[in-house]
Amino acid sequence: MATSTESLEEFYRHKFNILSQNLTKHTGQFNVFRIEDRIATNTTAANYIRRDFFKIMLFRGNTVFHYGDRSIAINGTTLLFFHPKVPYTYEALEPDTKGCFCVFKEEFFQDSFRINLSELPLFSVGTYPVFKLNDENYGEISAIFEKILATIEKDYIYKYELIKSYVGELIFLALQLHPAVDLYRHVDAGSRMTAAFTELLERQFPIESTTQRFELRSPKVAAERLSVHVNYLNRAIKKTTGRTTTDHIFERLATEAKALLKYTNWSIAEISYALGFEDQAHFNNFFKKQTNGSPSSFRKV
Repeated sequence: MATSTESLEEFYRHKFNILSQNLTKHTGQFNVFRIEDRIATNTTAANYIRRDFFKIMLFRGNTVFHYGDRSIAINGTTLLFFHPKVPYTYEALEPDTKGCFCVFKEEFFQDSFRINLSELPLFSVGTYPVFKLNDENYGEISAIFEKILATIEKDYIYKYELIKSYVGELIFLALQLHPAVDLYRHVDAGSRMTAAFTELLERQFPIESTTQRFELRSPKVAAERLSVHVNYLNRAIKKTTGRTTTDHIFERLATEAKALLKYTNWSIAEISYALGFEDQAHFNNFFKKQTNGSPSSFRKV
């Protein structure tokens, strides 16, 4: 099955049988759940799809999350962040799995932060979204989730404003656990250009249809989209990352190819077309150079 995008309204309908007409403005933008309630009657894995909402999850148990092209084994107590741009799924949950998760749209936090959620390191594309917690961290974060769960049940006119502050506390506590300031401080024009290129590249993914076609195949095309000369773009990226623009494009193409081979039933010819290759032979050669294996052998693993 191809990757698709699940809306927050669809999430409520499919997972909790809540119809969109029964959602208030705030509950349509934010909600919180206990994992044990979620899996009481369903321990099956989720579909590998992109969502149009953010998710923060406090997870206690063992499973494997498939996030982008990565498979992340989760053991014990973990805090996870999920971004709308990255498709994900997880293995079937064990009955004794515990924890909480909240889901929300970016509009819920409109005017609450000085920057957009997508600009925060925790929700930036490419960020490792998993935080292993010790007992002290778990106690602190679990207490915040309990406050959110208690507050959302109250008949209190400002309860969603209070919830926003609790979720903000979750986000900034996680930033303390794993500071990423240095990764996102653009100290010069070259690093700013590299960040703009990375954002442009990531906006091309995920590929969600066999009729969709990746067109950012060369540094020249990327430079045109960014309204800069290709030589300037190449110098900036090489200076900032130590790698060429083409290296970055090919690496991201290989990442998407792996995801499509693993999580869709598209033919290899369809995948090669969607990724912008002239024919399947060119795709096969590209994939072998990037991974030391053929697309068909990777799909069998």
